[in-house]
This record gives sequence, structure tokens and C-alpha cells, in this order.
Amino acid sequence: MIKMKPKMFRESEKSSVSESLIVNIFSFLIVMALILAAESVIPWIMTKDEITAQVTEFRNSGAPITFSAIRDISSSVTADSSIYLAMLFSTVFGTIISVIYCRFFEARPIRSMGVVKRKAGRHYLRGILVGLLLSSVALVTVLFRVNNISFCKGADYVTILLILLGFGIQGMSEEFIFRGFLMNTLGGRHHPFVAIGVSAVAFSLAHILNPGFGVLAFVNIAMFGVFASLYMILYDDIWGACAIHSVWNFMHGSFYGISVSGSDTTESVFRTTPNISAKLLTGGEFGIEGSVFTTAVLAAGIAVLWLKLKKASDTEK
Repeated sequence: MIKMKPKMFRESEKSSVSESLIVNIFSFLIVMALILAAESVIPWIMTKDEITAQVTEFRNSGAPITFSAIRDISSSVTADSSIYLAMLFSTVFGTIISVIYCRFFEARPIRSMGVVKRKAGRHYLRGILVGLLLSSVALVTVLFRVNNISFCKGADYVTILLILLGFGIQGMSEEFIFRGFLMNTLGGRHHPFVAIGVSAVAFSLAHILNPGFGVLAFVNIAMFGVFASLYMILYDDIWGACAIHSVWNFMHGSFYGISVSGSDTTESVFRTTPNISAKLLTGGEFGIEGSVFTTAVLAAGIAVLWLKLKKASDTEK
């Protein structure tokens, strides 16, 4: 029997939340809506005039205003480095709001979100190394000649360093929302598999409006959610998962120069471009997260974590 009830789940049992899974999910959706609203305030203030002008110009051209058209306009406007950085840094509200909600509305200790001081630095550094290993899937696609990689001359390294910091905040925020908040809330009330599954699916669905999102992208993002969940359960804190998530996004976006979940970064050390048109291999517009190479890497990672959890459980017997 594999131990799937870490201390953070047991701490979550002390919360005041409902026993109903439906109520738990509904509460999460309300909080998520508040988080999205808070995260969008600063970027919207910075972009509203430009987006409004482009939408007006598009409408005057006689072309129909569709969701895809609005998304393309927004993507072109947010490609500006200052806007992109504002979007990344604004995700700090996700961490703040999820912590406030869990601490004061669910009345559960901060430890129940995986926030632990002991070995925090060591676990974060280990997460960085794991993130670097996982993100090397980009190099695998180059070895198989699916993609080509080239050095970007004249890259703005100051902006790239700021993006690294921004992804540090963004990756942490999503882990606090989907794992520290949603998974651990459910982990204190329901079977661990329910907590892992629901949080992973919710995490994947959060990307549904991104350019290029499809069935394989849905599967891969959910698999990343499962991987991050198992990683948190194995080490019983959130820091390693935060580091993995941040490094995964930064390395693909601003190091290898690949679209991150359908969003292109403004600056990168390298630029990775497809040699072939097969979206199953390249991931298409969604980026490498929509590729079967990512499926294979995440499947291997999940298997390794499962074996580690089994070994840890056998040791405790």
C-alpha cells in the first residue's frame, strides 16, 4: 500500500470546508474568478487603449469579430516586453489570494498548503534541477530532427533575467492555486486520487482558451499536474513543485524560444523552429507541451515518482 496521505493532507482535515466535492469545486471556481480578475487589472490598464484601437480598426475593415480575432489581437498587444512582464508579475495575486482564502476562509494552517520552512531551500534547488531535466525534452526534439535550434543574436538579457523572475512568481502562483489550494483542500476531505485527478484536470482546463490547445495538449498539461501533485506528496511541501513549474516555463519560453502553452515570449537565448509540419511531434501553435515527446517525458517522470512513493512507503513499514 503506497502512502498517499502526507502531513499537508492531514493538516487540511482540520479545515472548515464542506465534505461535498461539488461544493469544494464550486468554491474553487469562485476564488479562481477573483484571482483572474485581480491578475488582469494591471495588464488591462496597460493595454486597453491599444486593444480597443485594434478592435475598432478590425471592425471597420468589415471582418467579423470572433473570439479568435480578439485572442489574436490580445496576443499581438501583449507581445510587448513590458506588457508580458506585467502579466507575469501580476500572477503574484494568485498566490496571495489563495493563501488568504485557505488560511482565513477554510481556516486551515498554512502548513496544509505545503508551505514548510524545513529544507525549503534544498527542495527548491532540487526542483530546479528536475525542471532542467524535464525541459530538456526540447533538445530531444532537436536530436530527432523534429525541431531546429539557433542562437538569437542581440537578445536582451536584462529582459530575459526579468522574465526568469516573472516565471518564478508565475510558476509559484499556479502551484499555490492548483496544488496548495485545490489539491490539498480536496486531499483533506476526499481520496488522494480524487484530489490529484480533479486538480490536474482543472489545471489543464485553465489553458483551454490558449492558442493551439487540443486533446494532446489537454492530456499533457493534466499529466504535468499529476507529476507536480505526486512530487508534492513525495516531499510533503510545495517548494520543489514551484521550482519545477517555473523552470519548465522559463526554459521552454526564454531559453529554448518555444511557445509556452500557446504564448510566445518576447526574448529568448535560442529560437527553436519546426523542421516538419506534424503537430503531433512539434506541438504546433501550443508549443512543445502539445507534443508526444512531452507525453513520453511526463509519463516517465510520473512512473519514477510512483516508484519513489512505493519505496518510501515500504521503508516505513
